[in-house]
Amino acid sequence: MDKPNYPNNKRYNTYNDFLRQRHGEKVGKLSLNAGLTCPNRDGTIGTGGCVFCSEDGSGTFAGCSDLSIKEQMATQTTIQSEKWEVKKYIAYFQSYSNTYGELENLRKLFYSALENPAVCGIAIATRPDCLQTEVLDLLSELNEKTHLWVELGLQTIHERTARWLNRGYKLDVFNDAVRRLGERNIEVVSHIIFGLPGETHEEMMETVKHVSKVGLKGVKIHLLHVIEGTQLNKIYEAEPFKILEQEEYIDLVVEALELLPHQMIIHRLTGDGAKETLVAPRWPLNKRAVLNGIDKALKERNTWQSKAFK
Repeated sequence: MDKPNYPNNKRYNTYNDFLRQRHGEKVGKLSLNAGLTCPNRDGTIGTGGCVFCSEDGSGTFAGCSDLSIKEQMATQTTIQSEKWEVKKYIAYFQSYSNTYGELENLRKLFYSALENPAVCGIAIATRPDCLQTEVLDLLSELNEKTHLWVELGLQTIHERTARWLNRGYKLDVFNDAVRRLGERNIEVVSHIIFGLPGETHEEMMETVKHVSKVGLKGVKIHLLHVIEGTQLNKIYEAEPFKILEQEEYIDLVVEALELLPHQMIIHRLTGDGAKETLVAPRWPLNKRAVLNGIDKALKERNTWQSKAFK
């Protein structure tokens, strides 16, 4: 098949180009910590959270929960304005499970972000088992007022690995959540992880094939990396497991892109870890080298997102 006409000479649908096309200009992101928690931490379904999740609820670069949403946004817009000129932002509720809490508190948090005239959209990271009907009603309401998407952390479709991750829900819960959000025309983005211990190359691609066909708008692809203070760090120190090398990871990403439909938005191709707390591997700290390596491999192999999609 012929290569789709992706913007900026790319060979995949980038998140930045998607936002620029949708909103007419470059769009920044404000990573927020709403001070919520997670049913996999507070004992409702489990404790400790997923093994890779840090104490900040996977919100390494999010704002400080001691500040209000408005204060976090003001701080981050000031910092970002010193780096580049951006007039529009996505308010990204990143830390913990952001549909887990009292409904009126959630409403107050989300609408607080919308009061900022620079906010052109809201992204809400949560779990597929935290989407009760009243929460879906609130999300539908928001979806009519702004550009909304919901992020769900799938990581893998394989139950053996999911148990090891202490994910706390089965695949059919994820599938059902995607379906119910889709019925309300709410965009869904899913996170997947490459390099989970015990997973074969074929199993990782099976996860990719699954997310390619369940109705997602976008995907975030992550490398498994070990963060200081996590349960994963304790496991790794006690019995070190194989960590992907940069070239191995690039090969996996290129193959994954080939399997994804051309209209799917690629929100992320590599994870970010704070230099101070990243235990292993250290090579993702040079994010530009990883992304350039992916672009180079796509070009050298004359391949692109969707080339092998069926």
